[in-house]
Amino acid sequence: MSQSTHHLAELLGRVAHGDRAAFAEVYRATSSKLLGIIKRILIRRDISEEILQEVYVTVWERAGDFDPKRASPITWLATIARNRALDSARRRQMLSIEDTPAALEAPSDDPHPLDGLELSEDLARLWRCIDGLEHERRDVVILAYIEGESREALGRRFGRPVPTIKTWLHRSLKQLKDCLGT
Repeated sequence: MSQSTHHLAELLGRVAHGDRAAFAEVYRATSSKLLGIIKRILIRRDISEEILQEVYVTVWERAGDFDPKRASPITWLATIARNRALDSARRRQMLSIEDTPAALEAPSDDPHPLDGLELSEDLARLWRCIDGLEHERRDVVILAYIEGESREALGRRFGRPVPTIKTWLHRSLKQLKDCLGT
């Protein structure tokens, strides 16, 4: 565990015991990253900022649920942010459908609600597998497939040639496939 990851895990432990100063430090260290994740999903900054507030309320209330053996602190926080943003996006889509009555008459292509539960469980398994990757390779996978960074940009960021980045991605995806297959 890197020093910053270890420090963030310690801060979350202190937040679980009601330490407001630790909470403020967690916010300062992570809010811009979490806002970026939320904004990629919701687009609108004003809505994203509202959801970010909800995320930190959840962090304050559930910091005791954080387990550093299951996920890194930033992964745990990013998962909360992403799930809140997706929930908000779904709620907003439902509201916009109500504004167009003709859309309510069309047959639904929505999956069964239990399919969403299965998807949530699959996503949780995927994040556990991602957390099992070596730190630098985990970052490369997240930046490439979640943030959409190019291999060239990743090569510059990590100071590695593009073929090395391609190899890391290929091997990491194989490792994830093996992890998910079990």
